Amino acid sequence: MAISPQVFPARKRRPSAGAFVSPKLISEDNLVESLLLLTKEISSLQPLQFLLRRNSSSMIRKAKLLAILFEELLRGPVVASPTLFSTSAVLCFEEMFIVLHRIKALLEDVSNGSRMCILMQNSSISNSFHELTADLSTLLDIFPAREIGLSDDVEELVWLVRKQCAETKAFVDPDDENLRREVLNLLDRIKKEIVPDQNNLSEIFSKLGIRDSLTCRAEIESLQDEVQNQTDEKSKSDAIALIGLVRYTKCVLFGASTPLATESLHQKSSSDLAFPTDFRCPISLDLMRDPVVVATGQTYDRDSIKLWIESGHNTCPKTGQTLAHTELIPNRALRNLIAMWCRDQKIPFEATDNKDRPKGVIANKTALEATRMTASFLVNKLSISQSANDNDDINGVVYELRVLAKTDSESRACVAEAGAIPLLVRHLGSELPNLQVNAVTAILNLSILEANKTLIMEIDGALNGVVEVLKNGATWEAKANAAATIFSLSGEASHRKKLGRKTRVVRGLLELAREGPTFSKRDAMAAILNLAADRDGVYRLVEAGVVETTVQLLDGLPEEAVMIVEVVVKRGGLLAIAAAYSAIKKLGGVLREGSERARESAAAALVTICRKGGAEMVAELVGVAGIERVVWEVMGTGTARGRRKAATLLRIMRRWAAGLDADHHHHYHDDHLTTETFGGGSTTTATLLLPS
Repeated sequence: MAISPQVFPARKRRPSAGAFVSPKLISEDNLVESLLLLTKEISSLQPLQFLLRRNSSSMIRKAKLLAILFEELLRGPVVASPTLFSTSAVLCFEEMFIVLHRIKALLEDVSNGSRMCILMQNSSISNSFHELTADLSTLLDIFPAREIGLSDDVEELVWLVRKQCAETKAFVDPDDENLRREVLNLLDRIKKEIVPDQNNLSEIFSKLGIRDSLTCRAEIESLQDEVQNQTDEKSKSDAIALIGLVRYTKCVLFGASTPLATESLHQKSSSDLAFPTDFRCPISLDLMRDPVVVATGQTYDRDSIKLWIESGHNTCPKTGQTLAHTELIPNRALRNLIAMWCRDQKIPFEATDNKDRPKGVIANKTALEATRMTASFLVNKLSISQSANDNDDINGVVYELRVLAKTDSESRACVAEAGAIPLLVRHLGSELPNLQVNAVTAILNLSILEANKTLIMEIDGALNGVVEVLKNGATWEAKANAAATIFSLSGEASHRKKLGRKTRVVRGLLELAREGPTFSKRDAMAAILNLAADRDGVYRLVEAGVVETTVQLLDGLPEEAVMIVEVVVKRGGLLAIAAAYSAIKKLGGVLREGSERARESAAAALVTICRKGGAEMVAELVGVAGIERVVWEVMGTGTARGRRKAATLLRIMRRWAAGLDADHHHHYHDDHLTTETFGGGSTTTATLLLPS
């Protein structure tokens, strides 16, 4: 057999949080009471139904018998004088307390864990039960029953438990072992690209108690927890193979499913939460999915810093220092912290495609083949359902493709290779709101993979379909996810240029930014910011009214809006500067009350507006009440770049006050930019997202 049992190493134990208190911290008079409580907690647990039945039932039964012992001790005369317990008895109680806690933790772990992983570790978990039973046997051997003065019945009960604990070897259920071998054989066949027999799948999953779509979903979630909790890459890889098997089985045996009625299609996202500042990309201001470190030691999200570098910059956006090299080093520690935070907040964490992912995960052929089989099955089913015009079935399959495309790079590649994109495009114009949302979100998830971006741009009707949803989608969620798709596609320079030239794209994003709810405004503004990286795109944005729109948004979404203003006025020419006149007072307000990042961008935008707009613009800024004090404050407390921009702004204001800028032909100098004020033309260096 190609897969040996050793590929599934021992599972990492996860005792319940805060469950254990050292017995040394418990007073002698409370120790017996704590032991009684502990045995009752174990007794109340249900024996495992599908695996390790005999081991779990036996352990729970022993706890029930021990509870009788501790009840007897609490009723006896010793309770009135706890000092009657000998030192040996107290030590025995303390050790028993530790063992019982370990028993409880093991039972809870196997009750709440993935059944597939428990099955793969059947032998080692059986050994764990045996070792704990042996520890209990040792303690009962030395337990001073006669010294304590137990009744004959209870003393006989202690003897009975001790005898039961004296088993010579671990019990490994032969049925469980046979089932484990069947699953290993199934994984081996999938690895060899042999499609599993449905009857065989049904029999195996029935024995595990995984008998419908809901229990499959719960099993996948448990396996995903296993992946996160394992530190060994091989163990993670093997758990991912099991996820592939369960996901395939879910689709084949139980049919495609749609979200639960209690689930919101628009899941809680990072943009709806106040996430820690250290998790925020300094460029995009969004939660980092793939944090990387540049040569200066600063951390950015991979997509954002790649876009910055590919646009011709050789400096660090935060520090302004020249990069000694452009190598991006994965910050895995930070990525793990972000992933854990997302799990705690119950929001999805999707790491973007990363060539530096652990080799064990990438090399798992079983997982890859299971994913290919799942994608092919779903695409084939979608094709058949479309021919039959079965809308309910179509929506379920599209939802499953959406979920699969959300999983990882390999899944996105498999779904696209199976031919899903043209079939999904047909449903972008659906009159069924849920189907439209599922279709556009599936395309969004697929677009995260670099190779799929080109496919989506080239497949007939795909881009126009996404734009149509952006403009006329049935729900705000559909429109927001269409905007997010535009953002994703515009991550590649040639696509960004093509998208920026489409009037419907530009106007659709601006309409969504003006009229949509907060979550959709953010998606639209992120896409606008990307399009502004292309000079032609900036001109079209300015013509469509991007400055006026973002000025309106400065009150509600100041960080996002001020970044767009900063980029657009720096790259949009005289038309952008003229439109920005109405923004000056609001930018002054952001300088006064905004976050550090917003104040930095506001200062940079005001520097550009005043440089290019001349005396009239400077006069408008100087007229803002208390502005000089605010600029001084940013110089003292802002970010390094914010302090530089504030200092430049103060020099511009003072030169204006001294009457030195009447002819508009001097130069203002800043650390990284020299601009000749308009009269003739600008020599401003092109910038992207967050200027140096």
